[in-house]
Amino acid sequence: MAQKNHTTDLTELLLKCVAQPDPMLSMLEWLCSQLMEAEVNQQLGAEKNQRTDGRSGYRSGYRPRRLDTRMGTMYLMVPKVRQGGYIPFFVTERKRSEAALIQVVQEAFVQGVSTRKMEKLAQSLGIENLS
Repeated sequence: MAQKNHTTDLTELLLKCVAQPDPMLSMLEWLCSQLMEAEVNQQLGAEKNQRTDGRSGYRSGYRPRRLDTRMGTMYLMVPKVRQGGYIPFFVTERKRSEAALIQVVQEAFVQGVSTRKMEKLAQSLGIENLS
């Protein structure tokens, strides 16, 4: 696969992210989307809409995924692959990616903290759901 020079107008990107309510979360969402695109391109052996002999599969749109992090809840559009599937390296399927957060919630439950109080705390941290 030929190397392409990918350039991004970082000034425009920064201005767009700074305009969001949470600039750091916006930058993290952008970074995650770029990482997923690069990973799928490498897995398939070709970029989106590119015809090559070495292609090992095809894309099939996107699926929405919610990812809860310490910075808050992110909504990602994860690329779908027709054969074999694709899960980003930084997301565990249907599980929270922050192991430390899980341990804190488990410890609070063992110590007798009510689930309602834990939900309120999670919402104050920007996490919509602890399930």
